[in-house]
Amino acid sequence: MFNSMLDLTSIIQPLAIQSNSILADYSQPLLHFYYKILFNLGHFVHLLFNYLFNFVFYYPLVMAYIWMIGALIYFSRWERKGHKLKSTELDIYPPISFIVPCHNEGRDVEETIEYLLKQDYPDFEVIAVNDGSTDNTLSELMKLAEIHPRLRVIDFPVNQGKALALTTGALASRNEFLICIDGDALLDSQAGKFIMRHFLESPRVGAVTGNPRIRTRSSLLGKIQVGEFSAIIGLIKRAQRVYGRIFTVSGVISGFRKSAVHQVGYWSVDMVTDDIDISWKLQLANWEIRYEENALCWILMPETLRGLWRQRLRWAQGGIEVLLRYTKQMLHWRSRRMFPIYLDYIASILWSYTIFALSLLSIVSIFIPLPEHYNVFTMLPGWSGLLLAGTCLMQFMISLIIDSRYEKGSARTYYWIVWYPFFYWFINVITIIAGTVKVTMKKPKARAVWTSPDRGIR
Repeated sequence: MFNSMLDLTSIIQPLAIQSNSILADYSQPLLHFYYKILFNLGHFVHLLFNYLFNFVFYYPLVMAYIWMIGALIYFSRWERKGHKLKSTELDIYPPISFIVPCHNEGRDVEETIEYLLKQDYPDFEVIAVNDGSTDNTLSELMKLAEIHPRLRVIDFPVNQGKALALTTGALASRNEFLICIDGDALLDSQAGKFIMRHFLESPRVGAVTGNPRIRTRSSLLGKIQVGEFSAIIGLIKRAQRVYGRIFTVSGVISGFRKSAVHQVGYWSVDMVTDDIDISWKLQLANWEIRYEENALCWILMPETLRGLWRQRLRWAQGGIEVLLRYTKQMLHWRSRRMFPIYLDYIASILWSYTIFALSLLSIVSIFIPLPEHYNVFTMLPGWSGLLLAGTCLMQFMISLIIDSRYEKGSARTYYWIVWYPFFYWFINVITIIAGTVKVTMKKPKARAVWTSPDRGIR
């Protein structure tokens, strides 16, 4: 039996040696293939990171020059030749309905209505819609209505949302032309004439957006927002007017042709940002939206971090909602004039996600060693960071010079606006991420209702 076991061992050993040799012959190409995949994957990751970093820096850089060029064309065409100083008198004065939706505006609504009634316009009415206010807004409006026959008050006992308040006001109005302002806004006495000029120039004009100015300036946030509305929002609206389509009218001061709003079904009650939604509805129906820099409206803005966060989160959520709702329509050739606005907003969302991902990876790399291909370099890489910073400063300077025609001393905000990229870009990135989550969690067709906003430190 011992001899038979030796014989079996002598048979198995050569077979084992032969099997190992065969496995070695096959494993070498497999290992080579595996290492080749890892190498290619690392190379791909390296290229991907280069593309992402280029996108992070060159997207805002390119868009800044697009906005500056467009704004300068607008300035040269419409503003340079003393546009603000020319007569505001019109050949005819069609009647206007001013609509003021209100929710918990008891502290400000009297001042708003009194300013509105000083409009230098011969024929107008004011419709104030109290939307389920829990403070003294309704009583303040009723006292004003007893004094001023131009004022009519509509009361909703329950909060129905700004969109329904605007729609109700429009349906109750007697006139074809509507100008909508917020319940805490102070409208310049000449704004009605400037807005009406566009409607009289072309029957294709469906809406005109005005020029909001910030009243709350007692904090750093307030001062930065003064510059933001001049150097960012005003500049972009001028450029978009030149390029053909405007992303959104101002929610605090805009004029509308009622027949245009009626055609598109009025304001959508389930959209968080009614101003962005009505802008897209009108333009997708081939109505034109114009910007009127002389239609000044003084507004209150958040001056606390909590208030700013809630406002920017609502803006981000509303933009994403509009993007998703109208994507199917954007696939049609007849919507081609909206393509630049649509693609730019998609790019801005991707940019926010890219910034967020790279920042997160940079933080992780501090605590956990990462492979070489996954290393995240500094967020201010050499000459490109300096170029981006220089471009931002140039954009701010150009826009403030243009905008100083409408508010003396606005150039003094230059010192404060230079801090905008460091703080507000970060807020915008985070709100885009959070806004996406809110959109996915929102119930379909859920009513968008008011929440009392931060009105600043006064």
